[in-house]
Parts: sequence; structure tokens; C-alpha cells
Amino acid sequence: MLAAFGIVYAIYNEPLPEAQPSAEADMLANKMLKALNYDAYKETRYLEWSFRSGAHKYKWDKTMGKVQVSWSDTKVALNLSHPEKSTVWKNNTEVIGNDQEKSIRKAVSLFNNDSFWLVAPFKVFDKGTTRSIVPMEDGSRGLLVHYSEGGDTPNDSYLWKLADSGFPESYQMWTKIIPIGGVEASWDDWQVMESGAFLPKSHQLGPVTLSMGEPKGY
Repeated sequence: MLAAFGIVYAIYNEPLPEAQPSAEADMLANKMLKALNYDAYKETRYLEWSFRSGAHKYKWDKTMGKVQVSWSDTKVALNLSHPEKSTVWKNNTEVIGNDQEKSIRKAVSLFNNDSFWLVAPFKVFDKGTTRSIVPMEDGSRGLLVHYSEGGDTPNDSYLWKLADSGFPESYQMWTKIIPIGGVEASWDDWQVMESGAFLPKSHQLGPVTLSMGEPKGY
């Protein structure tokens, strides 16, 4: 097993590109945001989606900073600013104590991961990010975004491949949870929300399809 992994690692692992943050990269990031109608996204109050074939479900009130997170028999009314103020139910019965704390931590972790797959392009100027230009093999310019903080795995990096219009087509990932660097996921199944913002319906990660369910933004 270890030998097989070593072979796969040697074949597919790519080093993180070396690039310096620049004003040019910030301009490219803004071009991407404009293509995705970022102004409409900022005005979108509610986002709804699911993840892992509907195993995780979300309704996010961006204005209030609260999310309804549900999986299996558990529902969490998650307060993003003050997680300790969140409430938990299992089988429609409120949970307190250690089980409540564990469920809140899980809800935060699930939200951090699953929401990134929904709104990652809109997070390129988040606190702790830097943006750099990377020359691509086809002559285009890639946008490398590094996160020094935030989420569950700070120091992750993502290299966006963009169409001429600025629309994202895919990104390559250098993350703690994926041991092989440069794994690519598609960002090309875009839908226009009621609010006018663009959100993805699914991603292709090798042979695996990551469905976002029926995303809504209003």
C-alpha cells in the first residue's frame, strides 16, 4: 500500500508554484469577482445548498451570521461569530453539555469545508490572503491565492485557472488534508441565482463528482 502511494505521489504531486504577491494579481482577482457578479453576491442574504450527496444541508443567513446545519439526526443553529451561543437538536430534542459542544465543533468544521466549495471565489480577499500571478503552460495567467489564516487548515493555497472573461474554470489545491499537491477540481458548472450571483452546482475532482445539491441565493 505504501509503495503504491509512493508511486502515485511521485507521478502526480506538484510543488507549490513560487510567486510574489502583486497589484497585478489583485487586478486579476477583481476581474474574476466582476465576472461572477460579486456585487450581487454581497447583496445576497440567504444561501442554501447541500454537500456529499445531500448528507450535509445548509441555510446560511449572511446578514445575521447564522447557519442552519443539518446531518443525519442532528440540526445545529450555528452562530458563526459566537459558536458557544449555538443550539443543537438530535431527533428534535435539544442537546446540552459535552454532546452539544462536540456537535457545534463538527458543524463549524463542516461549514468551513462545504461553504468553501460553494463560495471560494468570493473569498480571495479574505483577511490573511495574498494573491500572486503564476504563468500557465498555455500562456494564460493563473491566480494563486494563499490563506495564512481562517478555516480549519490555514496555509492552504489554491491556483485558479481562469477563462479570458475572468470566469473560474478550475483550481489546483495545496492543502493539509490532501497529501498530493496540485490536485485539480473543476469550477465550471455555474448557475445564476435569484439574486443574480453565480454559484456552482457541482465540481469534478478526478473521477469523483462533488454535488452542491440545488444551490439557492436570494
